[in-house]
Parts: sequence; structure tokens; C-alpha cells
Amino acid sequence: MSLDAIFKAYDIRGVYPTELDEALARKIGNAFVRFTGAHRVLVGRDMRPSSEPLAAAFTDGATLAGADVTLLGLCSTDLVYFASGHLDAPAVMFTASHNPAQYNGIKMCRAGAAPIGEQTGLAQIKATVESGVIVRDEDPGNVDHADLLEAFGAHVRSFIDVNALVPMKVVADTANGMGGLVVPKVMEGLPVDLTILFGELDGTFPNHPADPIQVENLKDLQRAVLDSGADVGLAFDGDADRVFLVDDQGQPVSGSTTTAMVAKGILETHPGEPVVYNVICSKAVREVILENGGVPVRSRVGHSFIKQVMAETGAIFGGEHSAHYYFRDNWRADSGSIAAVMVLEQLSKAGVSLSELRKPFERYAQSGEINTQVDDQDAVIERVAAIYDQCEQDRLDGLTVDCGDWWFNLRPSNTEPLLRLNLEAADRASCDAHTQEVLALVRGT
Repeated sequence: MSLDAIFKAYDIRGVYPTELDEALARKIGNAFVRFTGAHRVLVGRDMRPSSEPLAAAFTDGATLAGADVTLLGLCSTDLVYFASGHLDAPAVMFTASHNPAQYNGIKMCRAGAAPIGEQTGLAQIKATVESGVIVRDEDPGNVDHADLLEAFGAHVRSFIDVNALVPMKVVADTANGMGGLVVPKVMEGLPVDLTILFGELDGTFPNHPADPIQVENLKDLQRAVLDSGADVGLAFDGDADRVFLVDDQGQPVSGSTTTAMVAKGILETHPGEPVVYNVICSKAVREVILENGGVPVRSRVGHSFIKQVMAETGAIFGGEHSAHYYFRDNWRADSGSIAAVMVLEQLSKAGVSLSELRKPFERYAQSGEINTQVDDQDAVIERVAAIYDQCEQDRLDGLTVDCGDWWFNLRPSNTEPLLRLNLEAADRASCDAHTQEVLALVRGT
């Protein structure tokens, strides 16, 4: 089987056991140690039935190569990043995040939670695996265990002034994912009346997919927020590194709005700092960063790019429209839990409801991400660029065209023959009209 199908831009992901099985995980563990040169590797896993055997096979391959392995047990991905920074060791997380139950995967990082993606080591690991060579060190490594859940909870709470929090009612839909383990620990000791929906760890996802970017997966949370009169709803994905907000009126809050809110909060105590946002975030994000004395820095979409730009600029925070939120004091890694408690702090300080707090950050109408299958991504992008050649353009990530009172980004998928369109305009009617206009060009209709 070709590895091209499962080695993605940022991680490894495929169907178990047809694309990713124990034999392959063992080879990857061996190759990971050879690539990092690590004497110690940390291994975490989510609640999918396949995660435990895959993690065990990876551990076998890693110890064969001479590295000691510390098993972190059941974890969220942001807990694994914390462990990598806290213990200064390379780490892997067995998870397929928001993908359905039949999938699994591996997210990797160097010591200090430094990302490993296609451009930063994943291609080399893949080549080593493809060679088929298993290295057997004369002195194989040992295996031990570490439970860092308590330490992670304390780390998350260190990002806020706990004494500034006011009592509030919070509903968290953890979708049978790792948030069910992590979120109660993070909220421990806070003045929060916490209700967990689907908190049982179950990698078959019996209630709904752990993919909160799809609005249909928010229905249970929206209903629970309204029925209980909660102040905020939190929707976590399967490995709990992302969080989406639902306000007190049951309305979803976009990743761009959350990025802007968190940026404002951070800049209040860290003025003048750079803040990173990606090319598909609302223009409001840049405006809010400037209004609050920050330095806006634009980045390509994707965690490895965001983290690289944060490292280059020393940025204190980075946000993506897809609800990944990155923190310099979290080794530049993303964390749904840190973002969640920072929003609670903003709500407490503002003394208003989330439905009110969000309003100043929502200045434009957005199309959402619209995918179109095309035969030749580059040709379509060039055709669209030529038609809008009177508008300001850049190629930081795909094609971004700014026509003044409306703009769009058209970028190719890393893994599929798709073009992704994100468009923003001054109002809903203009947004809808321009979206149809650009889509007609993309689709050749």
C-alpha cells in the first residue's frame, strides 16, 4: 500500500486497519525515534478502540530503536503538546480528531511541542518507513507511565485571573471525545456550573460526529444551552484541541470572532505584541488587533505555518477560522481548553452576555468555506485571478483577492482535488451575490 494516502500535510491519518495498522505503526515508531534522535518519547492516545493497539505497536517500534517511552494514557491533543513542552521531549498523539470512528492517525511534535509536518520532518519519516528498515538498538528502551492531567488543568488555568471569574453556567458538548476527560479537570475550582453532554469516552461516537465545524453537530448543544439558560456552550472536537462557542441565545460563534475576542483580551495585558491570524479569518480580526494596540501578522492556513510564523515574530497568540487557537506561553501549541477559559474570563470582565459581547467583533457577512471539485486547481485559480486583475491580489496561500468592500480567498486542498472558497462582504446580500459570482467562475458555469 502506498503511504501517500495517509501521510498528510500536518499528520498521518487513515482508515484502520486497511490503511493504518499495527505493523505500520511499529515502523513509524521506529522511524520517529531515528528522525528525532530522541532518548525519550511521549505517547498519548484518544478513546478510539484502535488507538490502544496502535499506540502499543508504535511503542514497540520506538523502544526497539533505543528510546525510552513514557505512556501518557488517554489524553487530549493539547495535553500531549503540554507534556512535550513540560517534559521537553518529542511526543505523538494517536487520534483522528474529528474524523469518523473507522479512522485513526498520528499527530507528531518535537520536544517543546515544535510541529512536525510535511516540510518539517514528516516526509523524512515517511521515506524511512517506505525503506522497510527496522533498526534494533543493542540497548532497547524501557516503558513507563505519566499522568499529567492535574498539571495540565493547572497550566490551563494559569492563563487567566481566576479571581476575576464570576459564577456562570456552562454546557460543554464533548461528543464522546477526549474533552469528557479533560474539560472537568480544567474547570476544577472555577465558579462554573458545568454540564457535560456526551462525556462518556466512546470512540464509536454513538451520539453525533465529533466535528463541531459542521453546524448540524451543534444542535444538541444549542438545545441544552437554551433549555438550561446557560451563559455559554462549548463544543469540542474528538481530540479536544479545538473549541467552538455557542452563545446564550443558542447561536454559534465563528472561529474568527473567537480569535478577535481572545486577541483583545490578551492585548489588554500584553500591549504591543504581535498576533497571528490566517488568510481566511475575517477582516475584523486584523482591525481588532490594531484597535487594541497589537501588531497583526497574516499567515497561511494550518498549524505548522501558524506556529512557524509565531516563532519568527514572537507572537503571543494566533488564531484560525477553524477554531484552532495558539498561545506563545503554551509552547506556541493550540489548545481548545485555554481558549475556552479565556472566553469565560472575557465574559466575566465585560459583565455582559456572550450574545452582546460578540457584536462589536462581527462586522461583515461571510460565505463560510465552500468546496468545489475541479480537475486543474492551478488553471482555475489563474483564470479567476485574471478576471479580478483590477483588485489587489496576493498568493500567500492560494489566491486572495481584495476588491475593497468585499474580498475572497481561493485555495487548493492539500489532499483532494478541491478548491476552497471563503468570501466576505459588507452585508449578507452583497456576500451572497459575490459568492455566486465567484463560484460560477470556479465551476465554469
